[in-house]
Amino acid sequence: MEKGPFSVEWLAQSSRGGAREMPGSPLQTPPSVPADSPREREAAERRSPGHGAVSVGAAPGRPRTKFSAAQLQELERSFREQRYIGAGEKRRLAAVLNLSQSQIKTWFQNRRMKFKRQTQDAR
Repeated sequence: MEKGPFSVEWLAQSSRGGAREMPGSPLQTPPSVPADSPREREAAERRSPGHGAVSVGAAPGRPRTKFSAAQLQELERSFREQRYIGAGEKRRLAAVLNLSQSQIKTWFQNRRMKFKRQTQDAR
């Protein structure tokens, strides 16, 4: 059987790190990085499914935001008043709570999903 790109043998070999490039592909492993370097092992670990707390779409190196009790209290109060936050209220909350507008937006999205799950479970 042929060992060309996308053959079973080639795919198995590439998943083990044996094949570093597709034939005819200009991309190659840089010679300055040995195949068993800590940097390459770390990159392979990040690619493996279920390893660590790395999630798809997460900003690299961005730690999870830990909201204070006061911030949560204000966010929950605002959520009880209105489930969808407007631009003005988002700006106000961001300034008052010392958070970014994207953090406020994300918190509201997550809180709406939590609310949806709670109401579905109650039925």
